[in-house]
Amino acid sequence: MKTIKFFLGSIFMILPLTILAQTKVTVLIQNNSALERKATVVSIPWKTVLSNYPQIDTVNFVVLNATTKKQIPFQLEHRGLASIQNLLVQVDVKAQSSFNLLIQKGKPETFVAKTYCRYVPERKDDFAWENDKIAFRTYGKAIEKSKEDAYGLDVWVKRTDKLVINERYKRNEYHIDHGDGMDYYHVGFSLGAGNMAPYVNDSIYYSANYREWKVLDNGPLRSTFQLTYVAWKAGEINVKATKTISLDAGSQLNRIENIYSFDSEKPLPVVVGIIKRPETGTIALNEQQAIMSYWEPTHAQDGTTGVGTILTTAVSNMMVNKKQILAKTEVKNNVPIIYYAGAAWDKAGKITDAKQWQDYLNNFSQQIKEPLVVTVK
Repeated sequence: MKTIKFFLGSIFMILPLTILAQTKVTVLIQNNSALERKATVVSIPWKTVLSNYPQIDTVNFVVLNATTKKQIPFQLEHRGLASIQNLLVQVDVKAQSSFNLLIQKGKPETFVAKTYCRYVPERKDDFAWENDKIAFRTYGKAIEKSKEDAYGLDVWVKRTDKLVINERYKRNEYHIDHGDGMDYYHVGFSLGAGNMAPYVNDSIYYSANYREWKVLDNGPLRSTFQLTYVAWKAGEINVKATKTISLDAGSQLNRIENIYSFDSEKPLPVVVGIIKRPETGTIALNEQQAIMSYWEPTHAQDGTTGVGTILTTAVSNMMVNKKQILAKTEVKNNVPIIYYAGAAWDKAGKITDAKQWQDYLNNFSQQIKEPLVVTVK
């Protein structure tokens, strides 16, 4: 009996040592959909990497294409926490196929940052963010009660894969295209390019502009930040809001997660909105799939902007009035609601008409419903 006990104990001692000695991890990424994924940012839970490779050195490891052995761009995502939450990688995966990565010890290459965000105190508390496709900004307290005040999300169109926010603010001529794009999008007192607000008794109740900001991650593949708003009244309901916005490299759309706190036991009606121009544009509303697409009228020599939103909750109604295009849904107290909003510019040369923009939004919606499957071993 003593011999048997010793033998079994030896097995259990050897197994942990084997795991600790592991020097690489294989990651299988499966695309079970009929859509090809190009330059897609994939999230791999860090705890699954650690469970298979507990000795990994977070400074000295590489992510490789298992076939070509070339390095893959990656990012350690913290989500505002001290500990690592996810390993982000950017990959191409063909439709209904799989792709293998290797994570192993090595010196990582320096990859060009493709996303960026920052607070802009020199421009009346703007908060601006961008990736290699498009840029956005929203407004803080300093702009309130001025002629420039605006409630919604603003779009800065781009036709370069370089990060341009800092250069544009430095030259302070971002209403002129210097070859990399410009700001010609008008927001005003509207939801702009996909902001959300309470909708009570057929009226939109806008918050004031954000009061606090916090950067949770800042590139190179995903930038995430959080905005906090002071309480305001939506009819007779007291409301507070926190918005967490993420933008991935290669994407035209932001992921927006809102948490509303309010003093009512009933769900709060809200709308996502897009400002509508007086001239004729192309509007496509899909209530069943919760997609709003707007291809704006051409703005003289500045080109044409497409704006769109995708809700992940059921839409009760979509409406078009003189000022805005709206999708109505509802939120529960202190329960996150997630949706996507963004834009494209025809002068960037990738999405150049209303149909291409609708196709992009439809494909994006399908990708949300059929995410890539990640297995770590």
